[in-house]
Formats: sequence, structure tokens, C-alpha cells
Amino acid sequence: MSIASIVVVFVLSWWFCFFLALPFGVSRTEHPQSGHDGGAPLRPRIGRKAIYATVGGAVMTLGICYVVMADLISFHTG
Repeated sequence: MSIASIVVVFVLSWWFCFFLALPFGVSRTEHPQSGHDGGAPLRPRIGRKAIYATVGGAVMTLGICYVVMADLISFHTG
């Protein structure tokens, strides 16, 4: 795999893990103020979720790179 392919795989894996982590630990306000969304989380903890996404994306990227480089799944034609 080239460096460009590894970067693309990591970015896609990172976003997948980030969207997967978004709903974890969300608690809503019981009585929101007027003009505030009732479904908005009290503490979104985006930084922590970004760290989880980075670790998960790195693990997924390593797994995908291993599978491709070990030729368990081949993308070469002909």
C-alpha cells in the first residue's frame, strides 16, 4: 500500500469511529431553557471522542493494511 492509500484508509476509519463514538455518554437536560434544543447534550466531550476515534482509526488502519499487505484480499486484476 502506498502512503496515500494508508492516509485515505485512516481518514475514513477515523470518521467511522468518530460517528460511532458520538452517542456514547450523552445525557440531555431535563428542562431546557427557551430557545435551546432539548436533545443537545449537556457535556458533549468531543475531545475525548476524537481521541477514541484516533485510537480506533489507527487500529482499523493497521488491520486493513495487514490484510492487504499479507495478500489475504487482493485488489490486483490480471
